[in-house]
Amino acid sequence: MARPERETSREPAQEAHGPPPSLPKGTLHVEDQFFILASSARVDDRTRILKDGDTFAVFDRLGDFHQFGRGHHGLYHHGTRHLSRLELTIEDEPPLLLSSTVTEDNLLLVVDLANPDLAPRAGSRPGEQPELPANLVHVLRSSLLWQGLCHQRFSVRSYALSPLRVRLGLNFAADFRDIFEVRGTRRERRGQLLPALVQHDEVVLRYEGLDGVRRRTRLTASPAPAHADGERLVFELDLQPQGEAGFVLDIACETEERPAELPGWDTASVASSRRAQELSQQATAFSTSSGAFNEWIERSCADLRMMLTDLPEGPYPYAGVPWYSTVFGRDGLITGFECLVMDPSIAKGVLTYLARHQATHTDPDADAEPGKILHEVREGEMAALGEIPFRRYYGSIDATPLFVMLAGAYWERTADRETIAALWPAIEAALAWMDGPADVLGDGFLRYQRQTERGLRNQGWKDSWDSVFHADGELAEGPIALCEVQAFAVRARAAAAVLAEMLGHPDQARRLYEQARALRAAFETAFWCEDLGTYALALDGESRPCRVRTSNAGLCLFAGVASPERAQRIGAGLLSEAMWSGWGVRTLATTERRYNPMSYHNGSVWPHDNALLAQGLSDYGLKQGTQRILRALFEASQDLDLHRLPELFCGFARRPREGPTLYPVACSPQSWAVASIFPLLQSCLGLSLHAPSNEIRVERPLLPEDLQHVTVSGLRLNGAIADITFHRRPGGAGVGVDVTRIEGDVRFRIVK
Repeated sequence: MARPERETSREPAQEAHGPPPSLPKGTLHVEDQFFILASSARVDDRTRILKDGDTFAVFDRLGDFHQFGRGHHGLYHHGTRHLSRLELTIEDEPPLLLSSTVTEDNLLLVVDLANPDLAPRAGSRPGEQPELPANLVHVLRSSLLWQGLCHQRFSVRSYALSPLRVRLGLNFAADFRDIFEVRGTRRERRGQLLPALVQHDEVVLRYEGLDGVRRRTRLTASPAPAHADGERLVFELDLQPQGEAGFVLDIACETEERPAELPGWDTASVASSRRAQELSQQATAFSTSSGAFNEWIERSCADLRMMLTDLPEGPYPYAGVPWYSTVFGRDGLITGFECLVMDPSIAKGVLTYLARHQATHTDPDADAEPGKILHEVREGEMAALGEIPFRRYYGSIDATPLFVMLAGAYWERTADRETIAALWPAIEAALAWMDGPADVLGDGFLRYQRQTERGLRNQGWKDSWDSVFHADGELAEGPIALCEVQAFAVRARAAAAVLAEMLGHPDQARRLYEQARALRAAFETAFWCEDLGTYALALDGESRPCRVRTSNAGLCLFAGVASPERAQRIGAGLLSEAMWSGWGVRTLATTERRYNPMSYHNGSVWPHDNALLAQGLSDYGLKQGTQRILRALFEASQDLDLHRLPELFCGFARRPREGPTLYPVACSPQSWAVASIFPLLQSCLGLSLHAPSNEIRVERPLLPEDLQHVTVSGLRLNGAIADITFHRRPGGAGVGVDVTRIEGDVRFRIVK
């Protein structure tokens, strides 16, 4: 996920990590043990992604998986690569690519292929025409994921003038590597690849792991191929002129006995489409006067639906493909915030899951303490064996206050008392952790210091090993208190006070309000740097401030703890030349010692970070900054494949007639990046929903540049449904707001 310095070749494997220090060749730094190899840049691959539940696939544009070097192509299931090679040939030659796209709903990869010029028959004269000239055979290859299966359908049509027999081959292999192995972690031992089981229409590839689990990849063809062995399927197709034939390949990822019945292409296609429609219908829709802007919205909505995974507790947005297709606490919580207006069921699913998996005891190997909220969950062989510490890992300082914050925001959005009452024990446990183990020095600030050398050195959202430092570049030593985490803690306690009062605990509510006020005052005293006009990034273990200009201070606006005067200065700093790249706000100012636009956290641009900054600016009335960020990210999306915002891109200054500089191993899609469009629009429009008072509110609406109107449809509050259109008034007279539909009882208020 992270991009290392050129002198090294590894990156951290957790959710966020920066480049390791320069080391002699062959040296392994302690921070380097779970890094993602950056030897194969994804930005050059033009990969195609499909995901369903705990299964995802990374294809090339032909729909193949290639087994080369340290490539990441393949079919993955529950943290294991079940198929590492799948290559189509026509008469033993690679086909020609005509087109390749993922459908707008992200359900299908559709690839158009053609035969290449095929060699003349043996004994032909030099210069004689090929046996089969190019572009006479068309192959339509469609791929679909559903419930642990990858379905591939091949429709082959001939445009030759005479009958043809065409041979299509599929070369395949399964390495059954744990995703951490694919990312670069070296293992001393691996399990055993077992001999393939071959039948006339089916091949089963098998692996027995060191964890005692037998994993299988079952390839089933219909109709049966002409030839099958443990590495190849061959299909002989007889085609009349303008004639068509084809076959379907079902690839099942299995760890238990074979299911009684595997769903076929038609069943999977109907079921996946139905699920996508249901998710779409329950969510608020946004549309604008711009076709290009609408394409960005539609791709973002489709990407979010793809990243949602149905867990027993409800929908959970997995963090990102390929490296983070699993539960991450911080990512899920922030995505829940981003999607509250559009679909609060996502926040409910996140809160319910994290409450159920909250730490209940101290475990130094997992950085766990009672009340802490999960950082990361991993499945697969290496997690089961303890070769990586992330099976259930709690090394996050901000997930716990964010959990309480989101619970408060969810109540404000839904007035769902039943869910909040069910969550209340987890909220109280989180608050107890904030008051106890998190307050390491007893000064009221939440601090972190890892308990295991295999854990994350830094445990805020910028968790690269080098992301917290002093002005001279010296790394900060713990226990570290990050500025935004204290702001989150203030807002979390204030939110918990509201919930306590609602649940009938007035004394507890008063204590929480007082704690919030006291922490806010202490934070302002300890973190504000008057000469810099911003908050210090952090306090180190000796309470020395890290006096560097970062985007972290902007998150204090998102949390709402800054005074209006200080918010003005912070906002101006975020949009200054040192922080503003032209594509968004950088994570670190260009004037700082460790600035590097190609780093993971020290100068790059993150869409989700910018979305939260934009919301904070809007909350303080600094909407021109909000509009500027929205405009920049929209323009970035227009230069990106599928109009999809990646996890991050490089922080180089914007150059005329060029798009943003891509970050080589960024996840794409990444949930909190694709969901960033919703708070950006919401902040510009000034739209908020207040379920306890049954009110839809619009404050100081501002339309994004070049948009004549924005329509919000299917906005749901307390059982009521509303449609609202924001339109630009003639002559620059501001923004008009029209409520075009209200079904049910709800109040509507405009604040100018």
